[in-house]
Amino acid sequence: MDSGQDPQPPLIDMHTPSVARMYDWLLGGVENYASDRDACAKLLEIAPSTQLLARNNRAFLTRVVRTLVEDYGIRQFLDHGSGLPTQDNVHEVAQRADPRCRVAYVDNDPMVLAHAQTTLHDNSGTLVISQDMRETERIRRATDRFLDWEQPIAALFVSVLHCIPDTDDERSPAEVVRRTAALLPPGSFMVICQLVSDDADVREQVTRLMEVTTHGHWGRVRETHEVERYFDGLDILEPRLVDVVDWRPDAMPPPPERRPKDWVEWGGVGRLR
Repeated sequence: MDSGQDPQPPLIDMHTPSVARMYDWLLGGVENYASDRDACAKLLEIAPSTQLLARNNRAFLTRVVRTLVEDYGIRQFLDHGSGLPTQDNVHEVAQRADPRCRVAYVDNDPMVLAHAQTTLHDNSGTLVISQDMRETERIRRATDRFLDWEQPIAALFVSVLHCIPDTDDERSPAEVVRRTAALLPPGSFMVICQLVSDDADVREQVTRLMEVTTHGHWGRVRETHEVERYFDGLDILEPRLVDVVDWRPDAMPPPPERRPKDWVEWGGVGRLR
């Protein structure tokens, strides 16, 4: 593993829930604390299908990475907000399909960075960058010697944009996506999905809960038309923008028990023109 980490990453706060650790618990992981589990319990009261949603999202990530390597020849991935290591990480899926694949992970959660140091140290095809995903230029500079910026890259924003607050400047989710796409070489891909709900009560309650429990490290549960804006200027691969359970599923159609009822991860894959 190459390291793009800061020399002294911040200390781990066990008492404030972390989105990465909550996601780890929802996937059945053990790298979480009581504060994370308590927050998940409150989240499940609002949206009981949240655990299913998290698993569907992870399966979507696996299918997307495999498809991009096998069907589109992508060998480079830039994973924003990568989260804690779990089963079938991006580099594992990609390197199973082609060992030459290179994956740069971007995250600023100190626990994520600590685990990356221990789990990826012997994999020369991975790079871990300690950075806020909104710092697109810094990320570009940090990956300059690791990724070949003359060849196509798949930039991943999988289940992370709802963590970014709305702003009127270049740090808004739509602007982060736009600026990242502008840096990518021709033939690159953008993989994007985020939490959406048609239920205004779910949107408001989850947003309020996460804003308070994470001490402001949260954005907003959005609506599908807002996610569509992220794909402006991109050629969207079939089946276009969908609940991720419907993105090229292994079983067709996906069984009803795989569909969350409260909210969904909505998105797809776009190719730069």
